[in-house]
Amino acid sequence: MLKKSLISLVTVGVLAVMFAVCLVSAVQLLAPRDMAFGVVGSSPVVEAVEQEYSLDLQTYANESDLVSAAERGDIYGGYIAGSDNSDTLVTVPAKSFFGEVYVRGGFTDAAKKAGQTFTTQVVAPLPTADRTGAVIGLLLLPTLVGGYMIASLLFSTSQKAAAPGRIGIVLSFAAAVAVITGLAAGPIIGAIPTEHLLPLVLCFFAVTAVVGLSAVAIQSVVGKLGSLVVALLFIIIGGAGAGGGGVALLPNYWQTIGSLFPPQHAVELYRNVRYFGGHNIALPLTVLAAYGIASVVVIVFMTRRTSAAASTAVAESGSGSGLDSDSTVAAKPTGRHRIVPKDLLAPVLFSLVLTSLFAFNYVSSGHEPVARDMPIAVVGSTELAQNAQNDLFSIDVISYDTQDAATQAMDNAEVYGTLIDSGTSPELIVMPSMSDLAPLDIARNFEKAATAAGEQLKVTDYTPTPLAPKDPFALVIATLLVALLVGGYMSAALLATAVGTASGHWRGVWLAGFAVGTGLVIDLVTTFWLHGIPTAAFWVAWPIMSLIILVVALFAAVLRRALGPAGIIVTLVVILQFGNPSSGGSNGAAYLTTFWDDIGPFLPPRNAFLLLRNTIYFDGNNILAPLGVLLAYAVIGAGVLAFLNWFRTPEPSVRGVDSSDSSQTASVAIPVGPLP
Repeated sequence: MLKKSLISLVTVGVLAVMFAVCLVSAVQLLAPRDMAFGVVGSSPVVEAVEQEYSLDLQTYANESDLVSAAERGDIYGGYIAGSDNSDTLVTVPAKSFFGEVYVRGGFTDAAKKAGQTFTTQVVAPLPTADRTGAVIGLLLLPTLVGGYMIASLLFSTSQKAAAPGRIGIVLSFAAAVAVITGLAAGPIIGAIPTEHLLPLVLCFFAVTAVVGLSAVAIQSVVGKLGSLVVALLFIIIGGAGAGGGGVALLPNYWQTIGSLFPPQHAVELYRNVRYFGGHNIALPLTVLAAYGIASVVVIVFMTRRTSAAASTAVAESGSGSGLDSDSTVAAKPTGRHRIVPKDLLAPVLFSLVLTSLFAFNYVSSGHEPVARDMPIAVVGSTELAQNAQNDLFSIDVISYDTQDAATQAMDNAEVYGTLIDSGTSPELIVMPSMSDLAPLDIARNFEKAATAAGEQLKVTDYTPTPLAPKDPFALVIATLLVALLVGGYMSAALLATAVGTASGHWRGVWLAGFAVGTGLVIDLVTTFWLHGIPTAAFWVAWPIMSLIILVVALFAAVLRRALGPAGIIVTLVVILQFGNPSSGGSNGAAYLTTFWDDIGPFLPPRNAFLLLRNTIYFDGNNILAPLGVLLAYAVIGAGVLAFLNWFRTPEPSVRGVDSSDSSQTASVAIPVGPLP
């Protein structure tokens, strides 16, 4: 019992640490790396930008050729050197939102230093329904996770991967996921236009099918460890290298690693079909087809080998018992053929429901980040602040008498920025540590209002505690949150499966020990190896990370004890399907819709994020509420778990769901990670 418990928790801890390392290292330093960029002619501006960014310059004969390349999605932008000081900067927001930010910022600064001016031409602009280009990455979640989930749950239920009809089940499931994802993102939520619905649904089907078939093939070869291998290669490693924010912004090694797995090619396929007229999809389709064909070959081979072995065993058994071949054949069951046998119906339905929640919840919460009543401090006149508002930028203007008072509000994480407008040139102070998106959004809207009023606006950054050396966009905290949540609920799920019961007088102690140990390792790796957290915050970040893991683990353990194996699935829905989308993440809660903003304060993820962020970057200010919520979850969870374990009533069961099913669901229902 002791050995099994240790092995299960160590396994989960290793996965959680690997998940954190992969996600953080992939997104913490988004910057152009060998980014394809077109040029026409020569310019000192381009040469200056090359000194700052890693660009893969591609020369075009004229402006028309460069713009055509941008419309096909061949390049992330371009610069056209004209005559008489009339250069043109071409940006391609749909290729990468953050890539476009780098292009605009880098060339604007270089042009000012060189005394050069240019006009900007936008190719493939992002629509309001996909303001930051996040929809492509969000669409990857249901199609990627759905494929893994159906394969893993089918295997855990039937205890075999290669079986007659398995390919048909996976393909049917992929078709259902594709239609649901398309309807959710299209007509229901409005994240994708109707005219792109059919081709994207076909893409969703292809990706889900390829992922599901690949998982089945790996399971048929590896056996019981197949689901773990699939989660490691496709979700943790492949997901980190997917490049939802732009492949060229990933570190070079993640660009290379990602190209080996389906997620990156799925992202490129979705993006090019949605925004670039289906250009440059030959490579993604070829890679996905190769995975699919190879997987089908392996599945068919393993199915025939398994069937042949079973037939031989039956024949030998029949011979030994005196049965002839006719009686053996007569003993075979007959009846109407089903696409999904009755004994596999439950895992298929569970997979479909959970995958549908990924499609609805994550797309609805993240596809259109619009500032809603974002608190902004104002010292002096509020006229400029009022004029900066529009349909996509709503702020809550909070007046302060002095700049010191406004600064204190920023130190307390109470506002997203400050406008100082006391009669002279107005100054705008933005806070990168509050949000990765807000500084850009606030500056753009206030600058537009200032220009309309004929004023020159000065914009400066302010961070109460400087961001970590390798976290310039404040993405690491939100990224780590996913790994901490996953580690929490997986520890409770796999521990119950390993020991065969959800009961145990020392269950809470085991989970607490796991939380402390895993929190320590994640903190060490993130702080001293990845440099994603300030070193001064190491000792205070460790107990907070441990508390987050423990809260989720206790929550999962209580539901597992009270509801049986179905409790893990309920935990996954509450924590991952509703809690994580309502956390606000790196964008900030001000960008959530009313529904997601309202439920966030009652669930662990939002409070976990605020506690960790405010402690590290705001000197522990404004943490009383999130700390109180998490402690309440921990204390109540521990008390309820102790009570349930003391009274050893039979564990509830749900027909069609066992411990293996719930553990497999927990192990594969992992989002690819937050997108910048």
